[in-house]
Amino acid sequence: MSIAPLSVPPAPAAPPPETGLLAAIVRLLRRRAWPLAQYLMRTEVHTFAFSVAANAILSFFPFIVLLMTLIRYVFHSQAMYDVVLQLLRDYLPAGQDFVIRNLKYLVATRHRVQVVSLLILLVTSSGVFLPLEVALNRVWGFPKNRSYFRNQLVSLGLAFSCGVLGLISIALTAGHQYLMERWLGPEAAGILRWPEFIIMKLFAALASIGIFFLIYWLLPNGKVRARAVLPAAIVTGILWDLAKYAYVLLLPWLNFQEAYGPFSISVTLMVWAFLSGLLLLAGAYLSAAHHA
Repeated sequence: MSIAPLSVPPAPAAPPPETGLLAAIVRLLRRRAWPLAQYLMRTEVHTFAFSVAANAILSFFPFIVLLMTLIRYVFHSQAMYDVVLQLLRDYLPAGQDFVIRNLKYLVATRHRVQVVSLLILLVTSSGVFLPLEVALNRVWGFPKNRSYFRNQLVSLGLAFSCGVLGLISIALTAGHQYLMERWLGPEAAGILRWPEFIIMKLFAALASIGIFFLIYWLLPNGKVRARAVLPAAIVTGILWDLAKYAYVLLLPWLNFQEAYGPFSISVTLMVWAFLSGLLLLAGAYLSAAHHA
């Protein structure tokens, strides 16, 4: 009787190279760290970021006033109104109580302030997106910018889209809080504080990623593939949220209160808006470099 030879097991296959979104992001940052630093040190990039910061501060408060007015007097939702206040306390780096108190007063005045806020938002939204378009066109190598009126239309469309994303995020957060409190009862309010905060941060982060994605995808005056900018939008949205906490930790060392006195809140918000503009442009540069 013949004995069959023992079969030799095949050698284990070599592990596949790192794949996936996270590995691609790590490789991209590793290759582009120094070129990105050089890009962020350009004078024109700082000019774009300062322009975006100034107009963002001018448009932020009218946008919040209109959002709170819409929630309070159109949707009549106290839960959504409370979520907006929670988001302001979390995302403003300083002066939360002062800002919220004055925003409540502006919303309570109803029609007069709302009309002015809408007019200011129509003007300042183009001031935010116009320099951003020029910066993104240069990043992607598109030679021509849109005309002034076409940029106005795109700016209004992006401002409206950002508002819709914000409303969806607020509505989902308020709905989740309502269902959890309805399910567990009002006595579980203390237990639900941290889960509700995490859910609020999750929906807010998704809205931020969506806003960055729309800006990277639609604002350049040329054809940009959605797949080319989605990783940059995800990374920028997450880093923007983390950078805010790092900025808050640095505020005691910056000591704006001693240098600027009663104007320290405005300076704090302006510096944060400038850093946000730099981060937005950094994400755009990385997406264009990866696509190239």
